[in-house]
Amino acid sequence: MIEKMMLWLMNSSMDAAMKDMLTSEYQENPFLMTTIAGKLSPRAIMEAGMRAQSGQELKRPIGSPIVLSPWDKILFNPRQIFQLPTPSKKEILTETVIGPHTKKPLRLSTPIMLTGMSYGGSLSLAMKIAIAKGTSLAGTSTNTGETGLTEEERDNAKLLIGQYNRAMRMKEKDLQRLDAIEIQLGQGAWGGAAEIETKSEKIGNHLRETWDLKEGESSVILPRFTAVNCSEDIVKLIKRIKESHDVPVGVKIAGSDFIEFDLEVITRTDIDFITIDGSEGGTAGAPPTLEDNVGLPTFHSLVRASDWLKEKGLKDKVQLIVSGGLTTPGHFLKALALGADAVYIGSIALMAVLQSQMTKALPNYPPPQLALYDGKLQDEFDVEKGAKDLANFLNSCTEEIKSALQVLGKTSSTQLAREDIVTVDKDLAEFMGIRYGASHRK
Repeated sequence: MIEKMMLWLMNSSMDAAMKDMLTSEYQENPFLMTTIAGKLSPRAIMEAGMRAQSGQELKRPIGSPIVLSPWDKILFNPRQIFQLPTPSKKEILTETVIGPHTKKPLRLSTPIMLTGMSYGGSLSLAMKIAIAKGTSLAGTSTNTGETGLTEEERDNAKLLIGQYNRAMRMKEKDLQRLDAIEIQLGQGAWGGAAEIETKSEKIGNHLRETWDLKEGESSVILPRFTAVNCSEDIVKLIKRIKESHDVPVGVKIAGSDFIEFDLEVITRTDIDFITIDGSEGGTAGAPPTLEDNVGLPTFHSLVRASDWLKEKGLKDKVQLIVSGGLTTPGHFLKALALGADAVYIGSIALMAVLQSQMTKALPNYPPPQLALYDGKLQDEFDVEKGAKDLANFLNSCTEEIKSALQVLGKTSSTQLAREDIVTVDKDLAEFMGIRYGASHRK
């Protein structure tokens, strides 16, 4: 009886709503919200409400939903008859070396690395430990991000890249314990280098000790290093770090239309690698204006950076790592073919870490609440399970990379080149200098 009554009430309500939508003038029609959403977009409406409520700058996690890198318009050229595929996947190597000319090169079993996602500024300590363990199981590296060095991350990461950052959270004694150093000058999701403040009330005791702060002291990431007032000061900074350490030393910048000018400054030094972070890169929370409207997409940044290094005769001297919105083995392979020596991943790796634990959050909370430093569910995160899932994801991606390399007739991921890719987009073919597949070839 109750069920029938409920169905009757629902039916009556639906009938009334349908009548309103089909007969009311637009100004009074509830369907008008659908039209408004189509014009303004649901995201713009939602963010307008947030701004109207708080009057504060928004901080959107993960990164921009705007993806302009045309990875899906690029395809690989398989070898079948005139050239042959590799006989066995067992012959195929994915080993990658960062800083081969240094005294202590960074040796990886795969060209896939975990990007800088910081403890405190982004992730919880438990999540950082899981990532450290997972990357160690998969034979690759993780990155501290813009934070200090914790004993927990160092102890669990076989290969650890540390960011010398604009908050000066990474001390000299910490740099001596790293497997590679990345001087963080910019980030894609922040449109380059912006000021970022973490209020004292959001900094717990362990994090305060890691960042070497006093009780009640806030932390600020500056838009540039102190005492850096011109490009020549950046050159001096890079040279100082490089001359003081035996491990690979690199620089991270956001992709922009000024990328060649930035590269010209960086390569006045003996830098080992350059990380280019495209505008599709992720973050724990950046203003949507910077995420959506500033910088250059990952694809275009990579092509231009690779071309410039080749033109200047520096391709064999300076290695290129690319990051920002790369999500599949296909993306990773295409980035390598376009000139990257390795790739960084972040947001997609977090989804892999959380894949078996998302039900702990859903439907009440979004899954990142398990991973973030201030996440409401971080205490429910299982470190060991997350580490295993990440390792499985990285191993799966590496195996798919080997399968693709086999049909391309390669024996190593380092052999990938632009001759291995094609597109049916004429403008893209011209931009990349690759084959245009929508024409006859004799």
